[in-house]
Amino acid sequence: MASNTTSSSGLNPGAAPAWRQFSFFDVVPVKDPHDLESSPYIFKIPGEISTMVSSSAGMLIADIHGSVHLMNREFESISSWVAHVGGRVTHMVERKGILVTLGEEDAIKSPLLKIWDLENRDKKTGTPNLLRSTKVQLSNRPHPITTVALSANLLHLAIGLGDGTVILYRHLDQSLASSTSLTTLPKSRIVHEEPTEDSPNTYLFIVTTNRVLCYQASGRGSGGTPSVVDEIGSGLGCATMDWRARDMVVARDEALYICSTDGRGACLAYEGVKSSVHTHLNYLVIVSPPFFPSASACVGYDITKVNVFDLENKLVAYSGAFKQGVRDVVSQWGNVYVLSTDGQLLCLEEKSTAAKLDMLYRKSLYQIALNLAKTQSLEDSSVADIHQQYGDHLYTKGDYDGSMQQYLQTIGFFLDSQRIHNLVTYLQELHSLGVANSDHTTLLLNTYTKLKDVNRLDQFIKTESKRDSADPEELPFDLDTAIRVCRQAGYFEHASYLAKKYGRHEDYLRIQIEDAGNVKDALAYLRKLGPEAAESNLARYGRAMLQSLPEETMQLLVDLCTSSGPLIQNNSEGHDREASSASKQIQAPAPSYLSYLALNRGAALPTNAASSSTPPPSAVPKSAKIPSVEVKPPKVKRLSPRLYFSHFADHMEQFVVFLETVAKRRWGQSVDDKSPGEVGLLGSGRRRDDEDLDSLLGEPRQVQFDGFEEEREALVDKQDQVSVWNTLMELYLTLPLPQSTPTSGVFDQNVMRDKALRVLRNDSLPYDRTHALILCSTHAFTPGLVFIWEKLGMFEDKVVEHLMQYGPEHPELYPLVLRFLTSTPELLKKHEEDVKAMVDHVDEEGIIPPLGVIQVLSRNGVASVGLLKEWLVKRITTSRAEIHNDEALTKSYQLETVSRRKLVEELSDSEQPRVFHNTRCAICHAQLDLPTIHFMCNHSYHQRCLQDHETECPTCAQEHSRLADQHDVFLAEVKESGFEAITSAYSRGLLNATRPGEGEGAMVY
Repeated sequence: MASNTTSSSGLNPGAAPAWRQFSFFDVVPVKDPHDLESSPYIFKIPGEISTMVSSSAGMLIADIHGSVHLMNREFESISSWVAHVGGRVTHMVERKGILVTLGEEDAIKSPLLKIWDLENRDKKTGTPNLLRSTKVQLSNRPHPITTVALSANLLHLAIGLGDGTVILYRHLDQSLASSTSLTTLPKSRIVHEEPTEDSPNTYLFIVTTNRVLCYQASGRGSGGTPSVVDEIGSGLGCATMDWRARDMVVARDEALYICSTDGRGACLAYEGVKSSVHTHLNYLVIVSPPFFPSASACVGYDITKVNVFDLENKLVAYSGAFKQGVRDVVSQWGNVYVLSTDGQLLCLEEKSTAAKLDMLYRKSLYQIALNLAKTQSLEDSSVADIHQQYGDHLYTKGDYDGSMQQYLQTIGFFLDSQRIHNLVTYLQELHSLGVANSDHTTLLLNTYTKLKDVNRLDQFIKTESKRDSADPEELPFDLDTAIRVCRQAGYFEHASYLAKKYGRHEDYLRIQIEDAGNVKDALAYLRKLGPEAAESNLARYGRAMLQSLPEETMQLLVDLCTSSGPLIQNNSEGHDREASSASKQIQAPAPSYLSYLALNRGAALPTNAASSSTPPPSAVPKSAKIPSVEVKPPKVKRLSPRLYFSHFADHMEQFVVFLETVAKRRWGQSVDDKSPGEVGLLGSGRRRDDEDLDSLLGEPRQVQFDGFEEEREALVDKQDQVSVWNTLMELYLTLPLPQSTPTSGVFDQNVMRDKALRVLRNDSLPYDRTHALILCSTHAFTPGLVFIWEKLGMFEDKVVEHLMQYGPEHPELYPLVLRFLTSTPELLKKHEEDVKAMVDHVDEEGIIPPLGVIQVLSRNGVASVGLLKEWLVKRITTSRAEIHNDEALTKSYQLETVSRRKLVEELSDSEQPRVFHNTRCAICHAQLDLPTIHFMCNHSYHQRCLQDHETECPTCAQEHSRLADQHDVFLAEVKESGFEAITSAYSRGLLNATRPGEGEGAMVY
């Protein structure tokens, strides 16, 4: 059925092709638990039932006497109460335990709205608590209620009236007082309304007899005028929301219309008169009005049809006729309850999914079965079973391509407990015949791991299978796939067995370290591999192994860097016997010394033990003969310890032991055999000169001929020695770390620094003195600095260091050091920057006057003017600026003195009159009026603003006495500036303050 079509149902025999009809529901009469021959007692008089609705607490039934009954599954009354006294209940709706009833009462003309709390009841009467009761009235003339709708979140309540008015209550959960918003629609009858919560907005659908409208109740852009969705309306009760609560289904005689907030959507053709529509799960229940099948049968009963539609799968799930008519339809407890007009209650129970699928299988409707499985949200295994049966059906019909497409949908669903054993048998036979590929191996191992059948897994991996006699060494399965699948499934023992048996060294180490965490076995395995294979694997896993087993890993690294023989320890013999089968496959790239004692025997072919892609054995046939040739044993390569320095970043104490052990066992060098200052080597040797040491620290020289390979290796070995002792020197000066807590006194700071001093005093140890000088300076190791300066002939550096230490307490040392550093041109050339810094320091601190500095440096011809050019220019510039400032101050003082003398002369002349121009008081700043007091300092006051017998100007007295009272401040200024502070005090009048009884002189007017 497509949208906008004209097909019809089977109810009209002359219409287009009908919907497919099935009987997915069974009709079961509901009986009274106390009287199995009759319907529930509450429906004994069906004419008294006014309305029925479903709720979360049970089915709610209201009668014409105003009572509400809450029923259980057996339709026994749980509770009953009178909701509307002396009236009847017309409409009910319930959400989250909140019941809204609309009814009529004899004492009130307007409809009455009541809100009940079904979860909280009165303790005495047992009735639900009444939360709110109010009239539904917008004018003096009451109108009947046609429909009511309540949103799922209890935010909105909408009521439709008979005159076309819709009353919308907002925020019902917060306030139940009165409507907060009112929208009046055109005068057309409201037949249905329903809110839809389309996040984040809420919309209200309003269906009238001639159109469908949509009103936005919340969200951005809410309010305003309702928009017209469709110009086609419906009859009373012929509109409902779909099961997803998103779209409105409008049922008209010619078709079903789906309306959304954006407009009319799909149109589903179904002709016939409809009296009401209801929603049940994903179904739409349509009730047709009563009709008489024939003229002779019109007496006695009428027939009402009930059809249950599955709109998504486009089928009729049930179609039945009820002879006595249908009074109401309610969806409750997963069933559809139909109340007939004679009081009979019938239940439409949906059949199980298996029964519905079996019904479709018998009719070969597999595509509808798949659609039904999608609608019912069946498990993937059930959907795969439908595809399998569909494929079998197409195969029997000869549609092999179609059947293959269905079989492809079942891939991955055979690994269940019922069929996996058959699959295992088939895959095992494939491997036994040698025709299995990597995909078969992956699938077989997955079945073993899914069944957790360890015995079969052991038998498959560790037991020889059937092989081709022409190639007895060929494996019966793909080795890489087997190792990978065992690792992914968590069977690390089996994966490591395969990797160890067939020489996959990197895979074995990866499994033991990364997956199983068995570092001890990995260490023992690395000892068997030899230096070259261990070198590449330790570079990858060395840090993780040190974190788990620091001592054992350090010992292995020491053996690799110092030993020229086999690395296997004595205590690992038992482990060797256990792995005897793998010893033929694992060969060290550098054979031990004992393997070359019988030189006349055939030498084994070398293999690259470090390669992770080593093919299975049998690369050389057993019958092949190798000619007897004298082979000169190659020199065993010992690994460079510098490769593993970075692994010890978090294990500094093991790092010290590693370096000391390598130095002693590889080169015979140690610092613990003699006292400080007398350290010698266990082997012979002497201290390299600086040029040789520089060559050691550089890159190895490029050798053009093979005959110089030994010289190149010797040079690299010398670089290793320098790196080891330079690193040891740094560790001696940094250990112990601040955050570490050593367990013994071996790594105490005094012990470590004593070792550092032993290294410095030993002329035979190959360390870099320049590097050691930097380390001693960085870590403030004064004894080491002094010793290196003495060794390098840097005595003046020692003088400068002592000057920095004792100069602040003994300033007389600065002239002596300046004379020393400028005594010879060689010293001055090496310490030119030190001399400049020292001159700046003594100048800033005022230790030596500038003239004294020049006299010290000019006593001989060593220091030139160019040495102090910048300092002299700066001093001359500063002096000129000071002279200029002094001249400006002198000139300003002279001008001030002249003005003060003139003022004194004017004040001393008693015959010369004094004119005061002040118009405001210096205290209250108001206009001056008589009597007024004028002081000779040119301040004027109201007489009322001055205290009695006050002879001093208050403003000047406060200013002069501010610093005069601060005696400590004045003494500090005198101590700092001397005569300058005293003269300044005299100029400000601080030292000639007026004694009590003497005034400045005031004139009163």
